[in-house]
Amino acid sequence: MNHPLTLAEMQRIRQWHVAHRDDHPLEYQVWDLLLTLWVMGWLGWLPGYALDAEWAWPLCLLAMMAPRLYVAWRRHAHRLRRLRCDWLGDKA
Repeated sequence: MNHPLTLAEMQRIRQWHVAHRDDHPLEYQVWDLLLTLWVMGWLGWLPGYALDAEWAWPLCLLAMMAPRLYVAWRRHAHRLRRLRCDWLGDKA
């Protein structure tokens, strides 16, 4: 998981999912869910901190890391030939 996930790479993955949503509807929905969690994590940490909701901090951190963790898991599965991930591009 040492490969950083940049906004440009997230956009490239998103564009692939939009272009192939009819062929891969579940992957499209999973990526949408991950992006939603990512935004919720970034938006939720400040209110969690301001309201002293310490229980929310790890959840926000996990949500912020969700797309990166998913891509790392898919990259690993692709290398082991368990899943085929066309959206990984050359960085597989």
